[in-house]
Order: sequence, then structure tokens, then C-alpha cells
Amino acid sequence: MEDKEKFMKEALKEAKKAYDKLEVPVGAIVVKDGKIIARAHNLKETKKDTTKHAEILAIQKASRKLESWRLLDCEMYVTLEPCSMCAGAMINARIKKLYIGTLDEKTGAAGSVFNLFEDYKFNHNVEIEQGIMQDECEKILKDFFKKLREFKKNKKDA
Repeated sequence: MEDKEKFMKEALKEAKKAYDKLEVPVGAIVVKDGKIIARAHNLKETKKDTTKHAEILAIQKASRKLESWRLLDCEMYVTLEPCSMCAGAMINARIKKLYIGTLDEKTGAAGSVFNLFEDYKFNHNVEIEQGIMQDECEKILKDFFKKLREFKKNKKDA
């Protein structure tokens, strides 16, 4: 199995943890020198904090592990295209490369709505590769939102 798929599978494991908590199932991992140094999933609903996105939490954990805010030579794998907040954090953290599972046509900041990584001139560039295990990353999101609609309907009907 190619490393990209191996690492995206780990990000999907994180997304499943979010799914099980009724959080939007997004998972992220940070890799340095071929080893996972941080993993996280969305906790926005659980923590009641809009900044608790998987990518932000993974960056924070990686920074603690490396004892630096500069995540030089680190790569991030995320199941869903990052929003502008997360894309900005990746630029500021000096993430070397970002691997994306599936695109986010509503809030994506890596090419769907706009591209923070390529359309603007910053002091650091993050390489992007999209479509890693795209079908699996799309499926967990579609399943989640279907489940969430049923949950809300049943709650309303009760």
C-alpha cells in the first residue's frame, strides 16, 4: 500500500471518531519523517468552539510534540478540504505538503471556493495533492449527513 493511502486511512479513523460523537466527520494527521506525530478529529460540537477543527487540533498537537510552532518538513493528511481558517493555520505553521481526501464545495479554501494556497502571495507555500481515497472520504460525510437528517427528523417527530 502506498504511504499516501496508509496515512489517509489513519485520517479516516479520526473522522470515524468524530462521526461517532455526532461531529462532522473530518480527520487530520500530521506526518514528519514518515511517522505520525499528531492526529485529531473535529470537536466543534463537543467543545462548543468553532475553532476546534481537526486541522487546528492536529497542528496544536504537532507543535507540542516538536516544541515549535514551525512544523517544517511536516505533511498533513485531511479527509476534507480545509476551510480558510485551517488553510491559514497551515500556512502559518509552515506545513510542507497537504494531502486532501475530498473537496468541500461550500467552504473549501484549497481550490473549491477559492485557493488560499495558490491565489495569494504569502511568505510560505504549501504544496497540495487532492483526491487521496476520495470515495471513502466522501462516503463517510454523505453517510453522516444522512444519519444527521434522520436523527433531526426523528427528534422533531417525537
